[in-house]
Amino acid sequence: MKFNKKLQSIKTYEAGKPIELVVREFGIEPKDIVKLASNENPYGCSVEVQHAVGEILSHMALYPDDSMMKLKEALSVRFNVAHDALIIGSGSDQVIEFIMHAKANQNSKILINSVTFAMYEIYAKHIGAEIIRTTSQRHDLDEFYELYMKEKPDIIFLCTPNNPTGDAIDKSEMFSFLEKIDSETLVVVDGAYMEYAAFKDASKSISPRELIEKFDNVVYLGTFSKAYGLGGMRVGYGISHNAIIKELYKLRPPFNITTLSLEAASVALENADFVNECIALNFKEMKRYEKFAKEQKIDIIESYTNFVTLCFNNNINSTQLSDKLLQKGMIVRDLSGYGMNAIRVTVGTKEQNDRFFELALELI
Repeated sequence: MKFNKKLQSIKTYEAGKPIELVVREFGIEPKDIVKLASNENPYGCSVEVQHAVGEILSHMALYPDDSMMKLKEALSVRFNVAHDALIIGSGSDQVIEFIMHAKANQNSKILINSVTFAMYEIYAKHIGAEIIRTTSQRHDLDEFYELYMKEKPDIIFLCTPNNPTGDAIDKSEMFSFLEKIDSETLVVVDGAYMEYAAFKDASKSISPRELIEKFDNVVYLGTFSKAYGLGGMRVGYGISHNAIIKELYKLRPPFNITTLSLEAASVALENADFVNECIALNFKEMKRYEKFAKEQKIDIIESYTNFVTLCFNNNINSTQLSDKLLQKGMIVRDLSGYGMNAIRVTVGTKEQNDRFFELALELI
């Protein structure tokens, strides 16, 4: 059977290995497995969210509210933007897919960082667009501008804080860069981890409202999968000018978000104290990783997220270390597929991190 030839150049995106698969492969009890590979909030979601979801289980026979009015109202209040500046997706990666199909085609060029979220490239390849990458591992906006001037891309993706490295772009540098980009080039600012960056350093905090007020060619992306602890609910969003949102809506399938997900995300936005507590604990525990890296003479990229990237010299092979950790029930993300001899580790609870340090000291 023949398939679309464009698929031949696409590598399947590999999500973090699920606990259930590790149980089957290695016969380890679920209670003995620690998953620190997918940047989930280890503290989960608030009790209020859990109760709210439980109360609407009896509504499952009905389709969701396709206007998504409750969630849009909550996001509108949270970011002080109009309802028509919002689009909701099944994870922010669905909004990325909408953006790619709305703006690009097989003759387009897409500019991305050398190491960044893999779905930018995958969705570009779906439509046969050409990927242009920087050479710098972290976002170098001077290099981005040079490539922009040379290649004239249709879309530029800026992931800040960046996944999988954890570094972030200063707001002032970001805005200076955007001022030099013509209005026909769409710039996507992916803020999946922005709640963490804003908590740690105000200079890295980017307001969606300010962004779209200053620039009419920018889409801001956010998600409930990280700080809000709703990875299993799959809710993301885009914020932009209504003219752009209208075009994206032409690609949105009906009922793309479940009733449970809409309710969970809406209530989660009301629980700012819980989210801030989780973020504060994240950075408290992150200091232990920084200390560990210093003691073991391992390079660590300063992180503005809920994960750390540990970079090794030639004495440690990231793939071998990841495999050995996996066999012990510790799931982390090997970054060799990104051309890095490194692992990405989600900052877990104190107990989860204790286990990581114990195993890492044993295996390094």
